[in-house]
Amino acid sequence: MKSEIIAVGSEMLTPWRQDTNSLYLTEKLNEIGVTVTFKTIVGDRRKDLISAIRVALGRVDILAIIGGLGPTEDDLTREAVAEALSLNIRREATLVAALHTRAASFRIAMPANNLKQADVLEGATVLPNPNGSAPGQWLDTRFSGYRKIVLLVPGPPSECRPLFDAECLPRLRAAIPKRFIAKRSLRAAMIPESQADQLLAPIYSAYKDVETTILSHAGDIQLTLICSKPSAVQAKQRVDELAGKIEEALEDWLYSSDGDSLEQIVLYYLGLRQFTLAVAESCTGGMIAERITSVPGSSRSFLGGAIVYADTLKHAFAGVPPELIAQHGAVSEEVAKALAHGIRLRTGATLGLGITGIAGPTGATEEKPVGRVYIAVSDAQKNEATERTFRGDRQRVREFATQQALDLIRRRLM
Repeated sequence: MKSEIIAVGSEMLTPWRQDTNSLYLTEKLNEIGVTVTFKTIVGDRRKDLISAIRVALGRVDILAIIGGLGPTEDDLTREAVAEALSLNIRREATLVAALHTRAASFRIAMPANNLKQADVLEGATVLPNPNGSAPGQWLDTRFSGYRKIVLLVPGPPSECRPLFDAECLPRLRAAIPKRFIAKRSLRAAMIPESQADQLLAPIYSAYKDVETTILSHAGDIQLTLICSKPSAVQAKQRVDELAGKIEEALEDWLYSSDGDSLEQIVLYYLGLRQFTLAVAESCTGGMIAERITSVPGSSRSFLGGAIVYADTLKHAFAGVPPELIAQHGAVSEEVAKALAHGIRLRTGATLGLGITGIAGPTGATEEKPVGRVYIAVSDAQKNEATERTFRGDRQRVREFATQQALDLIRRRLM
């Protein structure tokens, strides 16, 4: 079964308000085997809303419309659905009485425009909304000869989500064929998105019944595999089969088969080896430590470290000799290795990480451009440094450098 979500409200077409309800509804629909194929945001314009509803009903089986059920002039969902489906609207007496009772409980006179919240589509079932004044509506109807289920749910999250759980999900489970969705999330580090897709496309394109998406952000590739089948076992088998082939193809680029973050994996390996880690960060300014400490329980393996932005602190906190900085520059392989070695000795950690670079937009030289980063990992046996040059603005360089540093630790621990 395919579904679409229409979020109604001009405020969500501005930079200041986001549609979060559709994420919640998508999760709940997926749990009962319904795929969300489209999401649409429509402003408070009746003509546009009617058009969006007709387009949606022409391509999906289930349409959930969020918002536009209030009492004001720009709440147009009921009227738009009625026109799109050529339905009449009736004013429900029991809802009118409930609105009056609600107003009386607040010791206020009910404004006349509130009565439009008692308007019900022809053939629709009213869905009680104990958290607000606008009820939802369930409509099992036909459009262009095909069965369609249309859900009208209020916009405020405190009303939308409880109503959808209590009223819509049970009805959907009873009304549609039982389907099960299996999902896997695989993650790989520091492989370019184009290279990953070139490597993997011949594999996943052969699985027409598994939807595969690839997302890339700052050195992190996330592949999401989704399959819908009549049984949970069938869906899981197909997803697991494809996941196994992708894992084999990615080799050591892959760091997680179930969606764990890179920092979670680093901490897992540290715990497995009973190792500890300390960091000395210059250009990343604490971003590596922040990612690691965002994981609950990280204190078992992560000792801490220092932000050594100034050269004096590179010496004071990590023991980097001033003459080394003078000879090679603060951004150099030699200083990165000295940072890693020094912070390891100062903290007593098993592993030390040192990172220094030019995040930009200033500070570059002919030999060392913006984006040049040196990362070193030190243990009792060896101290190795990696040189990388990342393109982009200051934030992008720092994010890539952080990802690369965590991946180097992972590879050392493996």
